[in-house]
Amino acid sequence: MTAGRVLVVGVGNVLHGDDGFGVEVVKRLSERRLPSGVDVAETGIGGIHLVHELMAGYDALVVVDAVDRDRPPGTVMVIDAEVIDVGELPVDERHDLLADMHLATPERALMVAKAAGVLPERTIIVGCQPAEVDTLGIGLTSAVNDAVDHAVAEVERCVRELVPVHGSEP
Repeated sequence: MTAGRVLVVGVGNVLHGDDGFGVEVVKRLSERRLPSGVDVAETGIGGIHLVHELMAGYDALVVVDAVDRDRPPGTVMVIDAEVIDVGELPVDERHDLLADMHLATPERALMVAKAAGVLPERTIIVGCQPAEVDTLGIGLTSAVNDAVDHAVAEVERCVRELVPVHGSEP
């Protein structure tokens, strides 16, 4: 599947060590040349900002974040996002999932975006297994810092698959 417009967004809290992974990746991506139709944004921990960005209308979304999947620290993963449709849940469960209006987790922000009708059908997560996210501190651990360039390459690969290369279309 190819898309016309792609949003690449880095999420995370730079004050909690490896949780700042997504922010660092998009910082590096913003210095690179990406295909036309690809926008790069950093939303930090403000999930409502992610929903707002999506309101501009995108065909695909790439979220870059620290993702705990019990892998060795620094492992980069490309994951097809599975987003809960809150409209299919009982009202009390909807309230429990969406009570935090800051939408501090990407999962909640994606649920709200889906409910609002702005979540692209194709949503990919480029994640990295963190070593440390629970203690206060600025800066990535060495394993996660070493994974940033690999994640940048994975995002670029995903973008190439999503956006047709100019001149190669029939």
